[in-house]
Amino acid sequence: MLLFAHILVAGLTVPSRATTTGVYNSSKTPVGLPWNTYNYCNAPHVNAAHYTRPAGADAGAELVYLNVVMRHHKTPLRPQRTPDNLYPGENALNPAVGWDCSDFLQFNYGGGGAHVYHSTFAPASHPFLDQMWNGTCDEGQLTAGGLRDAVQHGKDFWAVYHHKLGFLRSVDQSEIWVRTSTEDRTMQVASGMLFGMDPATAERSWPVFTQPSTIDSMVPSYSCPGADAIRAAYQSVPTWTDHLQQNSDLKARLDATLGTAGLSAWSSWYDHFFDTFASRTCNGHTLPCNSTGACVSQEDADRVFAIGDFEYNYIWNAAQNSTTYNQLTFGVFFSELAQNFAAFRAGAERHRVRLHVGHDGSMVRLASGLGLGKLAPLRWPALGSEVVMEVWKTGGKSSALFVRVMHEGTPVSSLQWMPIDDFIGLLQAQVPADILQQCTQGN
Repeated sequence: MLLFAHILVAGLTVPSRATTTGVYNSSKTPVGLPWNTYNYCNAPHVNAAHYTRPAGADAGAELVYLNVVMRHHKTPLRPQRTPDNLYPGENALNPAVGWDCSDFLQFNYGGGGAHVYHSTFAPASHPFLDQMWNGTCDEGQLTAGGLRDAVQHGKDFWAVYHHKLGFLRSVDQSEIWVRTSTEDRTMQVASGMLFGMDPATAERSWPVFTQPSTIDSMVPSYSCPGADAIRAAYQSVPTWTDHLQQNSDLKARLDATLGTAGLSAWSSWYDHFFDTFASRTCNGHTLPCNSTGACVSQEDADRVFAIGDFEYNYIWNAAQNSTTYNQLTFGVFFSELAQNFAAFRAGAERHRVRLHVGHDGSMVRLASGLGLGKLAPLRWPALGSEVVMEVWKTGGKSSALFVRVMHEGTPVSSLQWMPIDDFIGLLQAQVPADILQQCTQGN
C-alpha cells in the first residue's frame, strides 16, 4: 500500500485535511499519478520522454551551457541512505534484519596505494550496540541501490543532453566539471551519474572538487552567527511556536514510542522524525516499533511529513526575514553560481557542464533564492532533487543568450526564458554585501 502525506499548499499553518499527495514509500511513482508527482524517495528529473525545448527558443536556438545542482540519491525497497538521526535506543526500534549495505564496496584509498575499501560491522558484544541498528550500514550511508538510482539519473541526463540535443559530445573532464560536499554519499552519487552517462568512466580516475568542510558553501557549513540569530528570532514567534503546541499530542505519542522525550534536538522541530520515518518507508522498512509492541502509525507519519514541509517552507521561504537568513547562509554559493555564468558570458568558461551534488539544505536554499517559493510553498527537497540551469543562444545575426531553469524536470514558469544578464543579476541579488561581516556580527 502506498503511503501518502498531507502537505501545505497555502498559508502558514499545517492543513487539517489532504490537499495533494506525495509518495514516501517507493522510488517508483505509481502508474496513474503524473510523472512529476512529488516523490520524496526519488525526485522526478530531466528525462527524454518529457523534455521539450524552451517555448521562447527560435528554430535556430542552441543549448550552449549547463549548470546543475542536485541532492544525493536513494534507492527502492532497500537501504540507500540510512537515517542521519538515531533514536536513543536505536537498536530496539529497528527490524531484527537491520540495514544491509554489504553489496556496496566503499573505496577509500590514496593514489599509489592499495585499493582498500571499508566495510561496516557492529559486533553483538559491543556495549553500546543499543545505540545503533543491526547490520552492515553506517549512519547516512549510500548503498548499491542508491548507486543504481544515480546511474539511472545519469542515463536519463545523457539521453537528453547527448542523444536528444547533441549538446554533450563526450563524458570527459574537459566537458564536465564536478563538485560535491565532503560527504562520501555525494561523491558516490557523482560517480554513479558519470557512469550512467558513460560506463567507460569506471576505468578512469575523475577529479571531484570539494571545499574545506568547515567553510563549504554548498552544504553550507561556514559559521554565521548573524544568520543563526535571525532564524532564532522568527522561530520564537507564534507562527512557529503555535505549530509545535498544536501538535503536542503527536509529539507525546512519538516520545512515548521512541524514547525521545526531553531531547532538545527532537523537540525544536520535526526534522529528525521526518528523516527517520522517511528513510524507513522509502526503503521498505516498517515504521518504528518499540519493545512493548507500540508502533508509529501511518497517520502519525503522514502528519510528520506534512509538518516537515511546513517547517522547511517557513524557515527558508515564508518567515519574516527568511530571505535575509537564506542569503547569509547560501550567499557564498549564489556568488559562485553568478561567477560561473558571468565567466561563460565572457567566454572564459572552459567546461560545458558544471555538476554539483549536495544536500537537502542546498536545494531548499537554492529554490528559495531563485524565487520558486513565490510560485508555490516549498517542500522538503526529495532525494535526487534537481535544478538544471540551461543557457540557450538564439540564432540569426542578433544572437543573444537566455537562461531556462528546470526544477525536478519541469520548467519553472517564472524562469523559462530570461536574458542571461538578468539571471546573473538575480543570482547576485542573493549575495549580501560584506557577508563575512554580517555573519560574524552575531558573535
